[in-house]
Amino acid sequence: QVQLVASGVVSVQAGASLRLSCAVSGRTFSCYSMGWFRQAPGKERDFVATISMRGGSTEYADVVKGRFTISRDNARNTVYLQMNSLKPENTAVYYCAARARIIATMAVSYDYWGQGTQVTISL
Repeated sequence: QVQLVASGVVSVQAGASLRLSCAVSGRTFSCYSMGWFRQAPGKERDFVATISMRGGSTEYADVVKGRFTISRDNARNTVYLQMNSLKPENTAVYYCAARARIIATMAVSYDYWGQGTQVTISL
C-alpha cells in the first residue's frame, strides 16, 4: 500500500554535500515516522537518522551527528537527508523507510522500505 521512491544514484567527491529525497505514496505521509539507513559493501544495514511524524523529534547515529540532517515536508510527502562533508567511508546504499509508529533506530522496526540509493564518495 505504501511505496517509497528515492532520488537516484549519485557520485560525489569527498567533502561535498548532497541531499537525498524519498517520496512516499499510498497512505497519509504524516501518519509515519521516517528513517534513513545505509548499507556499505560487505557491511550490515546501519541506522543513520529518523524523524517523527510531524518532524518535531529526530535521532541520529553518533557517526553522522553534526554532518547529516534529516527533515520532512509533509505537504510534499517527502523526507530528506542532507549530508555535508561527505567522506569515502560514507559510501553506501542509502535506504529510506517508513514506520506507522514512533521513531525507531532499528531496521526491523520499520514497515516500508525504498529500494535504496547508491551514494559513492570518491577521493
